[in-house]
Amino acid sequence: MDVRDAIASRYSCRAFLPTPVPIETVKDILNRAARAPSGGNLQPWLVHVLAGERLEALKGELRPRFAKELPRGEGAEYQVYPRDLKEPYYTRRFRVGEQLYASIGIPREDRPARYRQFGRNYLFYDAPVGMFVAVDRTMGAPQWSDLGGFIQNISLLARAYGLHSIAQEAWTSWHKTLSAFLKLPPEHILFCGIALGHADEAAPINQWRSEREPVEAFATFEGFEPHS
Repeated sequence: MDVRDAIASRYSCRAFLPTPVPIETVKDILNRAARAPSGGNLQPWLVHVLAGERLEALKGELRPRFAKELPRGEGAEYQVYPRDLKEPYYTRRFRVGEQLYASIGIPREDRPARYRQFGRNYLFYDAPVGMFVAVDRTMGAPQWSDLGGFIQNISLLARAYGLHSIAQEAWTSWHKTLSAFLKLPPEHILFCGIALGHADEAAPINQWRSEREPVEAFATFEGFEPHS
């Protein structure tokens, strides 16, 4: 698949089929994703991959807690969004939330239904593979930025296999449970989860696409020769 097609067809998948993904496929994706650039070649990513009974054990541990602990969970270990999100970022976030819940017919005032849908984050939207990306606590913003490139590689390489994915920073809200479950050493901090699998293309929640600003809205260009 051409990289342009991979980028164009990638989206945050929120409904997966139960079709298993072979471990060889997952290993190949991760091996290739590790070609992502990182300052000083630190390669700061640390990945834990779950499938089968191990993945179901994690879901089983969390499900009984949803009714009382969503949406906060155990409290985020890091701030996913700035506390006072200014424009145009606030409107973009509000708009994408509206689109998501509208796609499955959940009105804004139906908070219980919204929480139930939000809780599907922590079931990996039924994906057969769940990954967790962590980083050493000594790393700073530049290394967290490198994680983004690594995660983007995973999402694009997944498309080459006909797979889809979604990166989920929401998992930071269960960092205590996950640290114990994954036996993370104290010096590692969980950054996000990634669900990986075959998309349920018929699911309404997979039928919409988030909006993007045109290049003129976020980039300036200087010094180019006029087009002849």
